[in-house]
Amino acid sequence: MFGEFDWVSLLPYIAVGFAAQLVDGALGMAFGVISNALMVGVLGVAPAVASQRVHVVECFTTATSGISHLLNGNIDKALFWRLLLPGIAGGVLGAYVLTSVDAEVVRPFVLAYLTGIGIYLLYRGFTYPPAPKRPRHVAVLGLTGGFLDAAGGGGWGPVVTSNLLVQGAEPRKVVGTVNAVEFFLTVTISAAFIMQLGFADLAGATLGFLIGGVAAAPIGAFAARHFSTRLMLLTVGLALTLTSAMGIWAALG
Repeated sequence: MFGEFDWVSLLPYIAVGFAAQLVDGALGMAFGVISNALMVGVLGVAPAVASQRVHVVECFTTATSGISHLLNGNIDKALFWRLLLPGIAGGVLGAYVLTSVDAEVVRPFVLAYLTGIGIYLLYRGFTYPPAPKRPRHVAVLGLTGGFLDAAGGGGWGPVVTSNLLVQGAEPRKVVGTVNAVEFFLTVTISAAFIMQLGFADLAGATLGFLIGGVAAAPIGAFAARHFSTRLMLLTVGLALTLTSAMGIWAALG
């Protein structure tokens, strides 16, 4: 069975999964954003299909991350519940919108959103650490983050985590709570995409993402101990901005 499988066709997806998880493991965010930008902008995958693949893979990665944060006491229960339901609602809405419009029409808008996230990460890098503020508007943030995560194939971590940190929330609790909520968000979004798109275009690419992501996980964790947050924010922001901008140019041209 495995001898007849076309492993060569999976190499681009393995490479994308590896690169995305390498960044995510070092920075604690951006797996979905980076992998979706590379699929849509470089590999030419339809936005809805790219987002579906990303979220199915994240069901496995976020489950492990959420359990780890729970065992280490990194979850703020009150913040968890304030983010959970709005995030799920936004995710379902984003999946429905993305699968209900023509892929070629939505592609430039999705890439524009990803470019904006990249620019924002650059801003976070140049202004790190942010001025302390009191967190507020958590429900609205969860709804927006969930919607953009589904519609853009990623963005929950960069949008929600960065916003809460800018507002002055405790970093350890923010990272742990946002990761825990993301598991439920990705499961819901994946189910919504599967109901809309089915399983036909899922198995091979998803397997490639899983292989690449698992292989990169220990390297990303090692990098996290040796590179500053500022450097990683600037690196991710620059890579994401350039990749998405190239995708916009190709889509419009």
